Amino acid sequence: MTCIQRTSWVILEVCTAPDATPGAFWTSRYSPRVPYADLDDDLALFYTDDGSGDGPPLLLVHGWGADSHQWSWHIDALAAAHRVIAVDLRGHGYSAAPARGNTPRAMAADLARLLDVLGIDQVVPVGHSMGAQVVSILAVEHPRRVARMVVVDPGYGLTPEIAAGFPHMIAALRGPHPLDAAVGIDTFCTNDATPAVVRRWHQRRLRAARPHVLAEAFEAMFTLPDSIGTRAAAEAYLARRTCPVLALWADPERAEWESALLHRPGSAVVCWPDASHRLHEERPDDFVDLVLSWLS
Repeated sequence: MTCIQRTSWVILEVCTAPDATPGAFWTSRYSPRVPYADLDDDLALFYTDDGSGDGPPLLLVHGWGADSHQWSWHIDALAAAHRVIAVDLRGHGYSAAPARGNTPRAMAADLARLLDVLGIDQVVPVGHSMGAQVVSILAVEHPRRVARMVVVDPGYGLTPEIAAGFPHMIAALRGPHPLDAAVGIDTFCTNDATPAVVRRWHQRRLRAARPHVLAEAFEAMFTLPDSIGTRAAAEAYLARRTCPVLALWADPERAEWESALLHRPGSAVVCWPDASHRLHEERPDDFVDLVLSWLS
């Protein structure tokens, strides 16, 4: 009964304000910032905007087939010291899913436009997996928008041996059972260290994903002419990043590979070799401590 009365009071207070507009209760004190950014007639991005602090805000960017909920383990702690924006990339989560163009390059361009909408000049993007591709493209193509960046077990630098399997995976994603294929691909992202709740959460997200987005994004990450997912394609492109980079890896060999690409003062490479691909979700407190320490 108390909850019903409190909710009714909030809606009445906001909707009877002198400048109230239809739907204004959605911007009550409990959600003070509008959660959608209209980039054009066909594309709206869902985002959350929490916290405050000096310096560029953090922009949290999820991986393939996930959404911004994967940062739920981290937002509160990060927002205690920083403004934190967590976005659903196009085709993912609550954001619009265009029929075409669901690629890391388009997603990076979307983020630059999102910053324009929010009136933010510079951010510190934090990208996981495909999100690390997206924020790296943002840093290369829009360098003035990125002060520093964090990449978490990035979806780039894959060896030829691993890349040899990508055409088969893409064919499966375009086949009659694309969501089963996506869940099968996801098994490569876990190990014995992965908590059951993390494993289950991502499987459920993939089961709810748009199949055409999964196929298009995966192909654009790894096999198109402008893809940067394979090692040969990534090296020259990533060398164009001009900001300090914190790279967190689960694979020591890939961590060593990226360390050779980072020459900007302040850059660092950290490896947690017993973790799996979603190491930031497996060790959220350690991850937050690492990011905040590096930023300070």
